[in-house]
Amino acid sequence: SHQILVVRWKLMSLCLTQAKLTFLTRCLNIWGRLQGRRTTHNVTMEDLLKRELNTTKLRPIGGGGGCINRGEGYETDHGKFFVKMNGERGARVMFEGELASLEAIAATGTVTVPKPMKVLDDPRGKGAMLIMEHVDMGGLRSYADKLGEQMARLHLYNEEVAKKAAAGSSRVGQGGDATPAYVSQFGFHTTTCCGAIPQDNSWSDDWVSFYAVKKLKLQLDLVEKDYHDRETRELWPQLERKLPKFFEGLEVTPSLLHGDLWGGNAAENDKGPVIFDPASFYGHHEFEMAIASMFGGFGGRFFSAYYKILPKASGWEARHELYKLFHYLNHWNHFGSSYRGSSLSIMKSLVKDY
Repeated sequence: SHQILVVRWKLMSLCLTQAKLTFLTRCLNIWGRLQGRRTTHNVTMEDLLKRELNTTKLRPIGGGGGCINRGEGYETDHGKFFVKMNGERGARVMFEGELASLEAIAATGTVTVPKPMKVLDDPRGKGAMLIMEHVDMGGLRSYADKLGEQMARLHLYNEEVAKKAAAGSSRVGQGGDATPAYVSQFGFHTTTCCGAIPQDNSWSDDWVSFYAVKKLKLQLDLVEKDYHDRETRELWPQLERKLPKFFEGLEVTPSLLHGDLWGGNAAENDKGPVIFDPASFYGHHEFEMAIASMFGGFGGRFFSAYYKILPKASGWEARHELYKLFHYLNHWNHFGSSYRGSSLSIMKSLVKDY
């Protein structure tokens, strides 16, 4: 019950740092709201899912979730399905972006993702849900190197389409079709969310300006809004002026990205690796490996296999830090100031050392 959670929380708070307190507080608040809605409106939820899945049988088979969403698997007349739920405003935008991301990745045929079905408004309130294929999977172990190869193929896919398109097809900048066409710009055809934060994926011809304005500046504006941090406010203009330097002599072409490939968003089953929870857009392929390297979950075999196909280009080290900065800022905005130090450290290093 909620009272038991509160008691446990008070005991835990005696030994946790302020950073962990902030993180867990947000998680428990979201989880508590979702649990409350779940127990109050089960009948309406069950009726909706039975209707949409055209089933008389709807047996919960277990689920899970993190700090953003809750999930539940169901056995139906037509097999197993997985339903992701979020009771917050903006959940439909988030799930529509995830559905579009899964469809885009699946259309390349390079790496396995759960097949999405549809996004529904949550009958219990202001949230939404995403229905998708249920995939049995466990931790990434045996297929780490195969996933590295597949991610490299995913990142090269648009370039391969471009080579074929050069024979006569016109350039396309909007994507989103069932049969992938060459995408000549950076962005995506719909909004996606990295965590719970909507990303500005409006199309751009220039990667450096796209990353500066629609990735870093978007996160820094949220930091300013919530924390009024003087150091980030002073460092950003200095870093922004230096951004073109990190890309001198480098041609960046658009690659379809997962967008949030940390270790918790990759797994495997007996058929091979599986990735999920994407926040896709077309961007520089190096961006993907930043989050993959930050929180563990991917061993050396993964990275070796990836870089064997897509070797590191000159200046990779500085850009790797630059791309990690986005994710530290994103975590700061989600989970609090425990990520401030890492964000500032990267900003200072990039301004001073490169």
